Formats: sequence, structure tokens, C-alpha cells
Amino acid sequence: MAESTAPRRGRWLLLAVLALVLYGIVRAAGTPSTPEAPARPSAGPSASRTAPRTSGPPPAPRTSVPPPAPRTSVPLPAPASAGYDPADYAAQVRARARQAGVSARLVMAILYNESYKPHDPSFERAWQKYKPDAAFGIADMHRATFDEVKRGRPFAGRRWEELPDDRDLAIEAEAWYLRDLADRLPAHWAGPYTKDELLALGYNTGAGNMLAFARGATPGSQARSYLDRLRANWAEAGRAVGAH
Repeated sequence: MAESTAPRRGRWLLLAVLALVLYGIVRAAGTPSTPEAPARPSAGPSASRTAPRTSGPPPAPRTSVPPPAPRTSVPLPAPASAGYDPADYAAQVRARARQAGVSARLVMAILYNESYKPHDPSFERAWQKYKPDAAFGIADMHRATFDEVKRGRPFAGRRWEELPDDRDLAIEAEAWYLRDLADRLPAHWAGPYTKDELLALGYNTGAGNMLAFARGATPGSQARSYLDRLRANWAEAGRAVGAH
């Protein structure tokens, strides 16, 4: 019996030693060799709320600044008077000339002389902002002349600013201005011009120059050009108002 139990005891002893060795290996594998590093916070929205605040203000966001717009001049409105024909106002010319006691043909010829300008209300007002002393209306009358002519006349309550919109008013003021010029002419004059030509020169250059021309003074280049245009428009003006 002693010979049969000895080998058993040896086997049990060997199993026990192996078990102890295996247990030591398992324990060694489960124990960390260094402390575990703390987990880094995520970069999400919650991380920004828990992050420590700095002492200085946050940097301002960088924005792009648009370049300044180039300065441009304000353009004038395009003339819109295409198709304007003084002959369309022949009835008004005859009526206003008769009231003022002047030649309807002369009133119409002066309208033709002044028709080279674009007689559009918006254009005239825009131009007047650049040139305050500009003339208004289809008869091209300046403010001072209109304010003087309207005194004691049926249109005394009207304003110079209305001339671009009211062409009949422009014709009425023209006719009465020619009447005022005619009243200043002497009964006889030495110059080579007719009464209507002198009145047209006075309408263009003023009463003082008109009287000088009547005394024999020679008109300047501008006045001569105006008189040449009047003569060129004379026949057409006569046809427009039915003059013979």
C-alpha cells in the first residue's frame, strides 16, 4: 500500500504548485504598472462651458470690410422734348399776342429761335440746379425778367417756377415782355432794323442793348446769330400763325 500512495501524493503536490504559479501570473497581468492618465475632455459644446475662463476679453471676430463705393456724379435726366414743335401752340400764340398788342408772328418766331433747347420740365429743373440763373420755359425767360413783367398783369400771382410745366404761361409772359420792350422804343431810330427785329434783339440781349442798336450800334456775334435765326424762322413762323 505504501508504494501505491506515494505517486498520488506527488501528483497532488505538483498540481498545487502549478495552481499557485498560475494564480501569480493572473494577478500580475491584472495589476497596472503605471497610474492611469485622466481622460481628456471632449471638444464639444459641453467642454466650452466647463473650460476655465481667461482674464482678458475674448478676441473680436475678424470680419472683412467692403471697399468704399466709388463716387459718381449724379447724371442729368435725358431730354424728353423730342417732337416739340412751336407750331402746336399757334392758338395760344395768337391769343396772347392779341392780348398784349404785339405781332403773333414775332412771338412764334422767337419760340422757334428758342426751340433748340430741350424743353422738358425735369431736364430744365435738373439743369437749373447746376446753373441757378438758367432760363425756364419754351420762351427761355429768366426769373428776374418774369418777376418784372408779371407786375400788374393777369398772371401776377404766378411763379417763375411754373414756366416749364405751363407753356401757355410761358407764351403769355413772352408776349407781355415784347409789349414792354415796344413801349420803350422811340418813334424813330437810325439803325437798319425793323421794329420786330429790334424787339427780338431786345428779347435776347435786354432793353438797353435794344436801344443802342436802335441808335446805330453794331450787335455782337451772339446778337447777330440770334437775328440770323429769327430771319431764317420768319417764314415758318408766319405759316404757323396764318400770317400773310
